[in-house]
Amino acid sequence: MAAPSLLNWRRVSSFTGPVPRARHGHRAVAIRELMIIFGGGNEGIADELHVYNTVTNQWFLPAVRGDIPPGCAAHGFVCDGTRILVFGGMVEYGRYSNELYELQASRWLWKKVKPHPPSSGLPPCPRLGHSFSLYGNKCYLFGGLANESEDSNNNVPRYLNDFYELELQHGSGVVGWSIPMTKGIVPSPRESHTAVIYCKKDSGSPKMYVFGGMCGARLDDLWQLDLETMSWSKPETKGTVPLPRSLHTASVIGNKMYIFGGWVPHKGENIETSPHDCEWRCTSSFSYLNLDTAEWTTLVSDSQEDKKNSRPRPRAGHCAVAIGTRLYFWSGRDGYKKALNSQVCCKDLWYLDTEKPPAPSQVQLIKATTNSFHVKWDEVPTVEGYLLQLNTDLPYQAASSDSSAAPNMQGVRMDPHRQGSNSTIPNSISDTMNSTKTEHTAMKGTSVKNRPDLKASADSNATLHSSLATNASNHNSCVVDVLRKNEGPHTSANIGVLSSCLDLRTVIPETSVSSSVSSAQTMVTQQTIKTESSSTNGAVVKDETSLTTFSTKSEVDEACALPATKISRVEAHATVMLFSKETPSNPVATMKAGERQWCDVGIFKNNTALVSQFYLLPKGKQSISKIGNADAPDYSLLKKQDLVPGTGYRFRVAAINGCGIGPFSKISEFKTCIPGFPGAPSAVRISKNVEGIHLSWEPPTSPSGNILEYSAYLAIRTAQIQDNPSQLVFMRIYCGLKTSCIVTAGQLANAHIDYTSRPAIVFRISAKNEKGYGPATQVRWLQGNNKKAPLN
Repeated sequence: MAAPSLLNWRRVSSFTGPVPRARHGHRAVAIRELMIIFGGGNEGIADELHVYNTVTNQWFLPAVRGDIPPGCAAHGFVCDGTRILVFGGMVEYGRYSNELYELQASRWLWKKVKPHPPSSGLPPCPRLGHSFSLYGNKCYLFGGLANESEDSNNNVPRYLNDFYELELQHGSGVVGWSIPMTKGIVPSPRESHTAVIYCKKDSGSPKMYVFGGMCGARLDDLWQLDLETMSWSKPETKGTVPLPRSLHTASVIGNKMYIFGGWVPHKGENIETSPHDCEWRCTSSFSYLNLDTAEWTTLVSDSQEDKKNSRPRPRAGHCAVAIGTRLYFWSGRDGYKKALNSQVCCKDLWYLDTEKPPAPSQVQLIKATTNSFHVKWDEVPTVEGYLLQLNTDLPYQAASSDSSAAPNMQGVRMDPHRQGSNSTIPNSISDTMNSTKTEHTAMKGTSVKNRPDLKASADSNATLHSSLATNASNHNSCVVDVLRKNEGPHTSANIGVLSSCLDLRTVIPETSVSSSVSSAQTMVTQQTIKTESSSTNGAVVKDETSLTTFSTKSEVDEACALPATKISRVEAHATVMLFSKETPSNPVATMKAGERQWCDVGIFKNNTALVSQFYLLPKGKQSISKIGNADAPDYSLLKKQDLVPGTGYRFRVAAINGCGIGPFSKISEFKTCIPGFPGAPSAVRISKNVEGIHLSWEPPTSPSGNILEYSAYLAIRTAQIQDNPSQLVFMRIYCGLKTSCIVTAGQLANAHIDYTSRPAIVFRISAKNEKGYGPATQVRWLQGNNKKAPLN
């Protein structure tokens, strides 16, 4: 975690959609990148459900239906996968609830649920300000405030310290309440406290941590409940304990519990006496407790003033949500003046990155041409940009004032057979891929003037930019994950790692189950793209977008109602041969530190980039990418060098957030094209029919001559795959001029189910012209999580 002075708060100042009115006492949970807010009060209790998409900076009001609950405040609010549970809270002044509602967020469907009462004892009484925490299939209810009076206008407060366990049914519904028998001293009654549950990764039982709250006076005590032994204890802590407080938030990221805001005593206030006659004071102090070492660390003290409005102002009754390693804070009240009987609510939204982002996936190739690459990498949640770098064994061109000057071609061999000694391996790559639109574009704008501090965040709608990314091409995101291979129809079985390649022209005939494997080493890349829907004889291929709300098959069936969320059932890849004969096959293992300098391609807002140039290093510099370093270069002053044909380039990428630049990805290597070979087939579709399935495709967008034939292959089960699941063995199932074929049920019965990501049957399709076979398009036909026969 950054030192207190280096905390880099961001205020979200640019968003769209209906912004909820300011409030306090609301609650929020996260489903992937969505922050879902319910309830709270300010001039009446709010009953709307608001959703904020942290990726698109958009607020929206989902069209909820079913047993819609009344508005409530200071309620329990937890998220279990795609369902949300709401318990209790204040429904109007002096009247509290003990009702339980369930929201299926995949359909925005509310349902009132009625859990069975405890086998002995009464169910929870109506209350507010309780904690309601989820772990596994159980929710844990502790404490709160009840009204002893039957007259809601005559509020007689009673602080609670009772403890209940609510067992959930899988997916939907609940079983009932129980009252666990606990050991040890129970925490004192309280309300407006926090409770989180944490379990060490490698050992230990889950533990619930209760901090602070109100019981006539604000509290600063920490309690621990072991959920296996049901034993209460007060852990001894180190460091400075935060001031006594209530209406604060507690959020767990990693092994840290972050405490922000709340009501705290005025300086000099005796916290042992009732503060009811005092003006309540809010705080913006920020601390965390390391739950492994029980040590408190103060990040923002209560005495630190903020004259520059560089962090959230003091508040209480706000909400906090952790999305990845980023904390979001929204609204809350900033105080109460008894003399005026009024309170002021904040309407601002802030976030804070708590640690540097993790390394992205390896850079993956979408398309290669003679002088450019279109690349992508998997998105990293909650980042502000990506730094892309490359290096090459080709001598860098001398810096020239004309950045558009022709590249230095000296020493570049144009021999199409330089790839290796195997004469069956053509040395070409695809000039084109699907020449349609992509959802991800490289960052637009002019050169980055002050890259290190990245002050222009996504929230201010400013873009981080790279001058050489302005002409990013638009590609179609189609049915399919496309893995492109730039050295003919050879394929690699294991996505993203080094493995043996397969020459598709010598792939086994239909009757054989052995394979011919070349000794060349390849590294393979993968790109998820989307395709148009296809539905024939009951076979449906759903569109896929890059969002993002759910990824596992168990969630697919309920995912479609979430905004911008659709899950495809077919993925495709195009494969890429990466190394020339002169280039070591494992750059990670063979490159020595400092052997080749890494040059910046640029900083990109999204996870794709069109690479045709890179920035030359200033003389005497080993790297120009030092985020946070005051002498970082002005890109507009740096010289650029063009990519050249038939050349291998190594790539790596790192994500950037408010804490700085994270670690770099593993290295990928790609080679620019040598013209002449056909592109890969595109727009692959799969549909069921009475014989098996119908496999069809479109011709390459860049045939580079007449297409003589197509070949389609199916990954099949063999003993070799059982010994090495990453090495696929393919059987040719079609060769001809038509752009479609039938895959019979008998052939599918021998199909290998690939589990490297989602379970899928793998096909590959390539085109041949007068010069030879071009790159193959790989198609993964998703099969769900079961191991049934493909057509079941």
